[in-house]
Amino acid sequence: MKRLVLFLFLGIYALTGFAQEADKIVGVWWNDEKTTKIEVEQKEGKYIGTIVYMIPEKYENGQPPKDDENPDESLRNRSIVGLQILNGFEYDKNKKEWKNGSIYDPKSGKTYDCYGWLESDELLKLKGFVAGIRWMGKSSEWYKTTL
Repeated sequence: MKRLVLFLFLGIYALTGFAQEADKIVGVWWNDEKTTKIEVEQKEGKYIGTIVYMIPEKYENGQPPKDDENPDESLRNRSIVGLQILNGFEYDKNKKEWKNGSIYDPKSGKTYDCYGWLESDELLKLKGFVAGIRWMGKSSEWYKTTL
């Protein structure tokens, strides 16, 4: 009986550690150009990222830029601020990375498969790629910040 209780306790402890490791991506991050802040959060077991701030120098006529490169013409008038650009990321505890996600690039209007990993608690690296070829793509570095 004592072994069973000990086993259950260790199992719960291990799951708590896994959740804490996976949630290290949660928070607010500057993009690599430090023009945009993206808030990463967990929703329905997956990690998503939404643009929550853009430096005023990027505004046009006092308004944040629009999603004017979107391939769907009906979406080109929406604001970049409030736009969800990371979708569907899942944490892989063995590789210590978030994978199976996608990233939307408002500058080009394209969506790429994407994965990411932490270089440190303050540096998130993301890599977007196409056609399932992970080594062939573009990398980005995001820096931990506050809202």
